[in-house]
Amino acid sequence: MRQLKPFYGKHQAVQATDMDFRPNQITAMIGPSGCGKSTVLRCLNRMHEAIPNARAEGTVKLDDLDIYDPRIDASLVRRKIGMVFQLPIALRTRSIYENVAVGLRLGGINSKSELDARVQKALRDANLWDEVHDKLALSGLALSGGQQQRLSIARTVAVAPDVILFDEPCSALDPISTLKIEELLLQLRERYTIVIVTHNMQQAARISDRTAVFMVEREENRTPIGLLVEEGPTDQIFSAPKDSRTEEYLSGKVG
Repeated sequence: MRQLKPFYGKHQAVQATDMDFRPNQITAMIGPSGCGKSTVLRCLNRMHEAIPNARAEGTVKLDDLDIYDPRIDASLVRRKIGMVFQLPIALRTRSIYENVAVGLRLGGINSKSELDARVQKALRDANLWDEVHDKLALSGLALSGGQQQRLSIARTVAVAPDVILFDEPCSALDPISTLKIEELLLQLRERYTIVIVTHNMQQAARISDRTAVFMVEREENRTPIGLLVEEGPTDQIFSAPKDSRTEEYLSGKVG
């Protein structure tokens, strides 16, 4: 992305931001609350503009395709760049099977044999098949929180995106469920480009290849604005940050 500037109405939420996301790597975005990291994440698949009066300026490219080209359908962008949200989303009126199949049906797949195969593959990819293969007709709400989050991941990977965005996917989960999600992300990295927003710095250090640090800039008589202060290999960010603000955040002096 180049010179990305998200707005809420007239207010610019984050300073113009340049970043690259490398194929088959996990990029973590960290920083204190209100620094704009989730806003930037939502701009990567045009979910930001779904918020009333929200918009974004700049360029975001998937390969050579500018996703903000006015000729591009946002719904197609979101199929290529999937998203898993903070809270597990189990569609209340749908079974476990239909939670996964819904996106496939919207994409025009109606053959039962193909749906069965794609649903099973997605559940296997999400490390959930062995736990639910005999419960597919039950509501997704019958699953635990961690299982529901893996069901959300299965629904996302079922439509075969190129990129998967994760917005605080473990914030509502217990440590064991969090570990399962982290192990799953490391497996998914082999096939997908992954971007994750997390408040958990230890999680970023454990699973990401690169880390971007966002902070809040506060100036007198100005509305606070988020900004990217540093981005680089995760080992370098955590062991030898180049920006003093990164060091202060990682040490707990600010945040």
